[in-house]
Amino acid sequence: MPRRRAAATPDKPSTPARAGFRQRYDAIEADRAALVTRLTSLGEAAQRHPGYRRAFTLLNTTFRRAKLTQRLAILQAAAWLIDILEKLTSLT
Repeated sequence: MPRRRAAATPDKPSTPARAGFRQRYDAIEADRAALVTRLTSLGEAAQRHPGYRRAFTLLNTTFRRAKLTQRLAILQAAAWLIDILEKLTSLT
């Protein structure tokens, strides 16, 4: 049968089960908290930049409105923006 799954054999273990909803939710929340900490630790020069407010909007409002599957992409966008802000503030 073409779509039948192969049974696990002793030399080939079955794939591990995917993490449950709660584990994925907690992991994403922990990542969000780490990004918020990174953002707030930037200096005053970064806080005056318009991207700072946009990063906070991504991490709070946009993140809360999104579904769980979309939140990872939002965190990646916020991390990218925080990286840019860190590089901009290190140049000045």
